[in-house]
Order: sequence, then structure tokens, then C-alpha cells
Amino acid sequence: MDQILNATTGVGIQIVPGCNGVEAMIILFSAIMAFAAPWLYKFKGIFWGFCAIQILNCIRIISLYYLIQWDRNWFDWFHLYLWQALIVLDALVVWLVWLRYIPKSTRASVNTI
Repeated sequence: MDQILNATTGVGIQIVPGCNGVEAMIILFSAIMAFAAPWLYKFKGIFWGFCAIQILNCIRIISLYYLIQWDRNWFDWFHLYLWQALIVLDALVVWLVWLRYIPKSTRASVNTI
């Protein structure tokens, strides 16, 4: 577990398992692997999806650090509701973007089933 604390006030956040974007990665990985596409495209989707989810998660952690400094009620709301949904939504958006880049021949063969 990692902690980010304000040196002056001692107020901060603790990053625990479950706050690291792993659940969103599992969702994205499952969606990509379940879809019929060439392996190269699957690997690219997983790689870029991992990058996108981790970047958004870093933004999430930084924003939560500043929110806890400002107001505990806003921190709780953002942490429990808004950011949880946005991280999962990020996985969905990455998957939808990934779908646009797979070869048209693969998409056509999937649509005929």
C-alpha cells in the first residue's frame, strides 16, 4: 500500500488494491479477447488500453489527493461514485475505439454469424 501525504497537514490518501485500475483492465482484456480479431490487434488493444487506463488512474489519484485536502465530502463522492464509473467507462471507450481499428474483413466475418 502506498500513501501520498501532505507534509504540512498530514492529510493524504492511501492507494490500496482495487484502486489501481485492475478491474477495468480485466473488463477490457475480457472484451478484447472475446472478440474475433487477429492476435496482433488484440495485443495492441491490450497495450494501449493498459496505457489509457493507467493514465486516467494517475489523474484520478492526483485529483483525489487534492480533493481530500479541500473537502472530505467531495472526496468521498468523487472516490466512490464518479471515478469508479469513469475508469470503467474508459475501458468501454478504449474497446469501442479498438473495434474501429481492427481489419474490416474481420468485422465482416463476425457480422455474418
